[in-house]
Amino acid sequence: MKKYLDFLIKGIYAGIVIGIGGIAYLAIENKIAGSFIFSFGLLTVCMYSFNLYTGKVGYILENKISYVIELLISMIGNFLGTFLVGNLMRLTRFENYIKTAKNIVNVKLNDNLLSIFILAIFCGMIMYIAVNNYKKEKDVIGKYMTIFMGVMAFILCGFEHCVANMFYFSIAGVFSFKVFYYLLVMILGNSLGSIIIAFYYNRYNKK
Repeated sequence: MKKYLDFLIKGIYAGIVIGIGGIAYLAIENKIAGSFIFSFGLLTVCMYSFNLYTGKVGYILENKISYVIELLISMIGNFLGTFLVGNLMRLTRFENYIKTAKNIVNVKLNDNLLSIFILAIFCGMIMYIAVNNYKKEKDVIGKYMTIFMGVMAFILCGFEHCVANMFYFSIAGVFSFKVFYYLLVMILGNSLGSIIIAFYYNRYNKK
């Protein structure tokens, strides 16, 4: 039971730092600078060994079936963490962040599901590469550059990251049946993208 609680707590903390990265992105008008600062979230996840679903799902190929439970609990924690940060921010003076988040959310919800799925696949690919490179790379520059470049790439390309979007939906105060099935499609796309790259790494490039 304790290990499941640990999965949840680590997932909540991951959601919190991703939410903080999201706040920084909303606060900065320049998208390049904003995407760079957003990297704080993934960098902290990796350095503190928090449980971020998109950073862990690719490793399902290397683990037993029970690993799925860790993934699901981590994702619940990610949602709770982003929901907490988003709703706490709604109680602050930064109403402009809420307006910006609503604009971001509207773009996503006005897109079609196939588009969302494809964009989520690409994001999942980047997330596995960034996290796995952090874990495996011995060169310090390469280790950290992949985190920053990966996050910047998925944001500037407009790819869909399910946990980041949990934060945007939370701070925008937009939740509905449509939001949840869009999130489900994002989760599936992120998962597939991550597993595609993980398969290649495990089959052809594992050291």
